[in-house]
Amino acid sequence: MALVKFNNRISNSVFDELFNHFPATWTNGWKDNYFHFPPVNIHETKDAYHLELNAAGLSKEDFQLNVEDGLLTIAFEKKEETKSEDYKTVRREFSQRSFKRSFHLDESVDTDNIQAKYENGVLKLHLPKKEQTKAATKQINIQ
Repeated sequence: MALVKFNNRISNSVFDELFNHFPATWTNGWKDNYFHFPPVNIHETKDAYHLELNAAGLSKEDFQLNVEDGLLTIAFEKKEETKSEDYKTVRREFSQRSFKRSFHLDESVDTDNIQAKYENGVLKLHLPKKEQTKAATKQINIQ
């Protein structure tokens, strides 16, 4: 049973396969600018799914998490920095890009009790499973 599917799963894997074979100068500039999504790990236990989004260097206040019609959306909006005349950046290698990732939730996820926390650069979501009633065992007689 699958928990989630990336909303562009087929397209995303095709792009990855296609663009990972281009020379490094193409992929480092072009691909990274237009296809930037932080990596996600998804784990399953008997009681819940656990989603971990690699978000090092980002602030938890800049995240927006929404669930609507079975679609979980994780968004990060990059805040503009105020420039100071007293402070000049000589080189900038850190980058924080805005992004939005969406996942279709399995019907077994209890969307009312999803929990999220941000620690050590990882956004962690706990997606509990709904209590499911066990089907009653019925004995069938052979005639």
